[in-house]
Amino acid sequence: MSPTTDKATMLEIGGREVRVSNPGKVVFPEPGLTKLDLVNYYVAVADGALRGAGGRPMVLKRFVKGIEAEAFFQKRAPEKRPEWIDTATLHYASGNSAEEVVVRDAAALAWVVNLGCIDLNPHPVRAEDLDHPDELRVDLDPMPGVEWAQIVDVAMVTREVLADHGGLVGWPKTSGSRGMHISVRIEPRWDYHDVRLAAETLAREVERRAPGLASARWWKEERGESVFVDFNQNAKDRTVASAYSVRPLPDARVSTPLDWDEVRGSRPELFTVPTVLRRFTERGDAAAGIDEAVGGLDALLRLAEELGPAEKPPKSTDGTGRRTSTMPLIEIARTKTKPEALEALERWKTKHPDVVPLLEPADVLVDGMRGSSSLWYRIRANLQHVPEEQRPAQEALEADYDPWAGRSWNA
Repeated sequence: MSPTTDKATMLEIGGREVRVSNPGKVVFPEPGLTKLDLVNYYVAVADGALRGAGGRPMVLKRFVKGIEAEAFFQKRAPEKRPEWIDTATLHYASGNSAEEVVVRDAAALAWVVNLGCIDLNPHPVRAEDLDHPDELRVDLDPMPGVEWAQIVDVAMVTREVLADHGGLVGWPKTSGSRGMHISVRIEPRWDYHDVRLAAETLAREVERRAPGLASARWWKEERGESVFVDFNQNAKDRTVASAYSVRPLPDARVSTPLDWDEVRGSRPELFTVPTVLRRFTERGDAAAGIDEAVGGLDALLRLAEELGPAEKPPKSTDGTGRRTSTMPLIEIARTKTKPEALEALERWKTKHPDVVPLLEPADVLVDGMRGSSSLWYRIRANLQHVPEEQRPAQEALEADYDPWAGRSWNA
């Protein structure tokens, strides 16, 4: 078959028919991967992908305009869907609810990819019990300037902390970007609050054992050149890219499960759609045993009691109740897209050529901020390494995008 971009292809997958629209549409120009290639990839690795995302409600992160454009997040399942697509309704503290897609087989994987989903973003709960996560997620997020070797060191400390607290087993995988994820199967006995508390406690203990290498500090400007152990990925409204997810990077990089003995010699860029297809064919899923390695959170929650509440930043004195940063921060821009944000940063740099050489990589803070259905971007600079007399004052923003403009809230 020679697919074209203006015709649909019908695939039979596990006894179900799945329509793939525009099968010849090029999704990844650099390796030349089409939409049909992406569907076929997920079908080929379905055993591993379903181990990570199967049976879980997921947010549909849809790249309808390609990987160069921002995705939009769709929580609610499309009304028009095959009868064999399962759903589950999640309820949030705000009073809102969302009936989300639950993928259970390879055909459902192909169906969500056809909607423009490149990566899979499931919640850490099963559809049968939406209030009790069965997965604790560790997201090792490196600050700018951090090399892979440091990420590996922090991963190894994390593995040790998990083992020391209830014999928990961590299953590593590349994030598909620069960092690493460690998934931990747990008994579904604790609610989201306790799972997040256990994850935060884990992060604090990792920071204690690896000072300077790892950070559990929530505020980005306080982390320095460290690996942030992101515990907030365990909050109820958070999702992360699951195993075998293709990430929206030019080289079609894949979030790939690894054995612990191959972590140090690996690099995220080694795992792309073509290389992972070969790897999966040759050796199967490195995380095949994850569902048999179920543990408990009692030891981490006991440690949380021993440590007490995490230190909170000071509040402002202007009556707003907002926190006061301990670092000299200035805001540079707010934009709709990341390229616009980086362009604004370059404009700011040209205005302050004497300041730029004094900034460390981690001093430039690029924040992807979650809006109502998509990301927007904020650029800030931490002037901690700039002598006080040379620090530029807060100026008018290089770009001042308002992500809330035109939005109305029901009373």
